[in-house]
This record gives sequence, structure tokens and C-alpha cells, in this order.
Amino acid sequence: MTQAPDPPAPAIGRPYAALVLAGGGARRLGGVDKPGVTVGGRTLLDRVLAACADAAATVVVGPRRPTYRPVRWAREEPPGGGPLAALQAGLDALEGSAQDPVLVVSADLPFLSPEAVRALVAVPERYDGAIVHDGRDQPLPAAYRVEPLRRELALLRTEYGSVASLPLRMVLQGLMLHRVTSPSVTAAALDCDTWDDIATARARIREHEAVLDEWIAAVKAELGVELDVDTSALLDLARDAAHGVARPAAPLTTFLVGYAAARADGSPQDVARAAETAARLARRWADETADPAGDTDMPGNAPGNPSGNTDAPGNTPGNSPENTDDR
Repeated sequence: MTQAPDPPAPAIGRPYAALVLAGGGARRLGGVDKPGVTVGGRTLLDRVLAACADAAATVVVGPRRPTYRPVRWAREEPPGGGPLAALQAGLDALEGSAQDPVLVVSADLPFLSPEAVRALVAVPERYDGAIVHDGRDQPLPAAYRVEPLRRELALLRTEYGSVASLPLRMVLQGLMLHRVTSPSVTAAALDCDTWDDIATARARIREHEAVLDEWIAAVKAELGVELDVDTSALLDLARDAAHGVARPAAPLTTFLVGYAAARADGSPQDVARAAETAARLARRWADETADPAGDTDMPGNAPGNPSGNTDAPGNTPGNSPENTDDR
């Protein structure tokens, strides 16, 4: 049974386990390996794994494949036996793990975000789980308390003899569930079942307001960088270097800032300090270009006259010595 929405509990620092369902035949994609399809240069599976990177334990149910971070692997029985069989296999693989709740997601959610994960795993105390409600209850993505979930799976096995080939939605029937309806979370529940869905996702991440964050996330994942930095400060530095020095100075300067920060402790504060130091240099460089004379007058020069064309004693202003009369 599902209850009315209730304000979620704070999710900061809440431990949880993650269970990713990565099997299935992907019939509407022509049978391709759907978790391996890329959106924004990253596989759908890696995008999901990045969203739950802070999980205390992560199990992926499906055929083994390369992933950007270590995970445990499990297979449903029988292989291809459906989402409930995969859910059972994942819970079995988590046996002995003390984390509760367990985040359950599919491997085809390109817009799953850490913020959406935090909202889901903040299961209010009197509920058995938290699910996305976008007009209807969505069993994925969701967070469930482990014991009520095991109980419902056991009841289904008793009633049907096996959970293989049963729809995932059947597990919701006996659970007290909290509905999460915020737009940022419902957007994270958009999955990719067809090539049109894939094309839409690929276009969406290239929209102006999203493309930079998507690119930075992809580069960090590719390079194994977990550091969160103030990208706006780095962009301001790149702008100052490009405008005040030369356009090629922008990427070179930001590279050197990263190198300098890495030579220190490599913390976000080290990056910020290096960026500010380079930004001050870029501003000094630009100030010289704007005001060649600088702020000080050279000895012997009249104020505001950097050329040194002062009149020598005995010369008439505006006349050179060659034009004076030799008396």
C-alpha cells in the first residue's frame, strides 16, 4: 500500500547499498548490450554507477562488463529471468552487508543524479521504501528497506513458486511506500528503452545549460578524478587569460593551475589558490596592455609623457636642437 507524500528525512551522510539491474534482452534496441550504449561518451551503466558512487556496497546484476569503478557481480536465476529474479540475486549478493536501505536502479537511467539518489535513500522512518511518483508509482529507481523487501519476495515465491518472469511492480503491493514527486527526481527516472530514447538523451545532454557539467563529469570519470572544484573560477581564469593574454593561453593556464594544485595536496582549496594566483597575474598582464605607461612616471619624463621627448635646456618647446639657431 502506498501512502500520501511525506517530507523526507535528511539524507546527508546516510549509508546505503546500491543494486543495479543490468540484464534483460533489450528487444526494443534490437538486442544490443543496452548498459554498454553510450550517452555523452559514457556507458549507461557507468552513468548510473557515477550517480551512486558513494554507496557503501554496489552489486550489478547482469553479464560482467568493464566499469569505471569496482562493483560486485551477480546473475539472476535463470539468466534473463526478469527483474524480480535479478532483484533477488542482488539481495543475495548483499547478504551480510549492514547497509540499509538499498537503492535499486536499472542500468538505463542516463539522468540519474547524486541528488536524486540522496532524495530516495532518505526513507522516512515509518516507511518501507521511497519510490518515484510521476503520475504513477515507479518501482525503479527506488530505495527499499532490506527486510520488508525480502519479506515480499518470499511471499511472492510462496504464492507463485518462483519470482522469475514476474513484473517488478508486484513487489510494491505489500510495502508502505513514500512517494517522491520533486521534478529533479522524476526527471532522473527517465529511462532508455528505444533508439529514439537514446537519441533524445544524447541531444538533451548537449543543451547549453547542461553540456559543460556533462562534459566535466565525463572527463573526470575518464581520468579517474574525484575532486570537486569551483568550475566557475576556472572559467573566469580561462576568460581572463584568453582576453588579456592570448586565446591559446586559456587551456595552457588552466592546465598549469591543475599541475600546481597537484604538486600541493591536490585539494579543492589548492586548486582555488592556484587559480586565484594565476588570475591575479592575468589581470596584471592585461593592465599593462591597457596602460603601457603604468602608474609611475619614469625619472626625467613629464607626467603622462612616456616617450622621454622633453625639451632640453636652451631649446624652444617643440623644436629639436637641429632647428635652433647657433649664435
